[in-house]
Amino acid sequence: MTNPPFPTEAATLLLQGDAGALELACAVPDPALARAGVAVICHPHPLQGGGGSMTNKVVTTLERSLLDLGLATVRFNFRGVGRSEGVHDDGVGETDDLIRIARWAREQRPGDALWLAGFSFGSYVAMRGAEALDPAQMILVAPPAGRWDFARLAAPRCPWLIVQGEADEVVDPAAVYAWAATLQPAPTVVRLPDTGHFFHRRLLELRDAVKAQLADRLPPLRAA
Repeated sequence: MTNPPFPTEAATLLLQGDAGALELACAVPDPALARAGVAVICHPHPLQGGGGSMTNKVVTTLERSLLDLGLATVRFNFRGVGRSEGVHDDGVGETDDLIRIARWAREQRPGDALWLAGFSFGSYVAMRGAEALDPAQMILVAPPAGRWDFARLAAPRCPWLIVQGEADEVVDPAAVYAWAATLQPAPTVVRLPDTGHFFHRRLLELRDAVKAQLADRLPPLRAA
């Protein structure tokens, strides 16, 4: 399977990964807003309910937020999900999937800043991949500190943002705050009150929080 080009409009495609084909959904911003950046977004756990795929509502809300900021975006299904081949690998193979896709995006969009984002288990995978990929910005939504071994992961060497619901019924918010406080550089932490793990009825607040926190950290506009 040859490497496909990065699409010039919203499209799904297949990319060869270590365990077989990987299913991607790419999108590009309004040309008038386009920045020299691309964001790869990781979805939640596929085996624990809650819509663990690239069509998850929190994932698509992140996509919309980043498109509004002018970045191109890549959502994708981890191995064994949707049209992606292979089987679930407890974060190890999923990190390989992320690295494969991010390196493809860099090849296709040379000069673009790479941003990594993840929701829940996807945050864990994004953190695992950060050391190899050295992104320019990290965005973690409800990272499952206390459920996965975040303590062994180094802080990314870039600005990073955590958005955490204060009423999260899956991830302990206190564990997230305690973990984040141990790392340097320290993240920016946004706490959303009365917000559960899946951001039911709070997706607009999530979108606004991401946009507000990152509006002054954007890559330069793309050359016309």
